[in-house]
Amino acid sequence: MKIAIGCDPNAAELKQELKAFISGLGHECVDFGGDDPIYANTAVRLAKAVAAGECDRGVLICGTGIGVSIAANKVKGAYAALVNNVYQAQRAELSNHANIITLGAQVTGAELAKCLVAAYLKEEFDPQSRSAPKVRRICEYENGID
Repeated sequence: MKIAIGCDPNAAELKQELKAFISGLGHECVDFGGDDPIYANTAVRLAKAVAAGECDRGVLICGTGIGVSIAANKVKGAYAALVNNVYQAQRAELSNHANIITLGAQVTGAELAKCLVAAYLKEEFDPQSRSAPKVRRICEYENGID
């Protein structure tokens, strides 16, 4: 898979570690930067690329993971989930078909972050699963279907 990765300046070190880790898993890593102090700029650029299909999935990192999650979710077709444990990382894809996960560099250690990314990238959403109607409904709301 082609994985987009980006961060704010608080998370540059973790982003570098995760880039190497993701590449080591056999994925192509596309770096969307990390020096813009306005994290929304990086988050939106990455989210647009993922939503457009230029990258298969994304990983965004800031201090807490909250800000980049909020910013990415403003992009139509981007579905970012903040993950803090392996179960959330798995369910981000399996239950919610999230195409981006977000992490907090100031609240998540590097080894846990690697576990979260690995767990997320290992999973594949099943469009026939019991979660599929929920995911379809979220897309309908996004497209103005009440």
